[in-house]
Amino acid sequence: MPLTVRPATAADHPAILALNLESVDLMSPMDGPRLRELEREAAYHRVVCDGDEVVGFLLAMREGAGYDSPNYRWFGERYPAFLYVDRIAVAASHRGRRLGGLLYDDLFGYARDAGFERIACEFYIVPFNQASSRFHARYGFAEVGTQWVADGRKQVSLQIAPVAAAGA
Repeated sequence: MPLTVRPATAADHPAILALNLESVDLMSPMDGPRLRELEREAAYHRVVCDGDEVVGFLLAMREGAGYDSPNYRWFGERYPAFLYVDRIAVAASHRGRRLGGLLYDDLFGYARDAGFERIACEFYIVPFNQASSRFHARYGFAEVGTQWVADGRKQVSLQIAPVAAAGA
């Protein structure tokens, strides 16, 4: 069956929560109430499906959202307009099949259509997430800052990519 990207629905929440849990070492924990809260703030929340099965998701916020993430707030203090990737997850069973790229291609298309000039994200550099670093470099992301999170146990690289860079 073909892979498809579509808007997330409430019926997808159990799969999204399972995907988040599977990758919780690379992102913040999330339960049902937190997912509903984030979804209300999101400008972009889409899933990738293999047939009827949700096998990945991406959730992003624009500037001005009532979101309490220290990384999101960091960008908000420095950039007047942006689309912030809060989290992306792909099922372990589907990694290596370019599903993250499928979601990012869709996100950059959405950002272009919506008039965004930049997309913001972060990934861990302590401990170093080499796969995420390589992936984001392919989309034109560059480091604009760093900060310690998780009570000083982890450090993130704060990244910006110009929307025009996608596919370049």
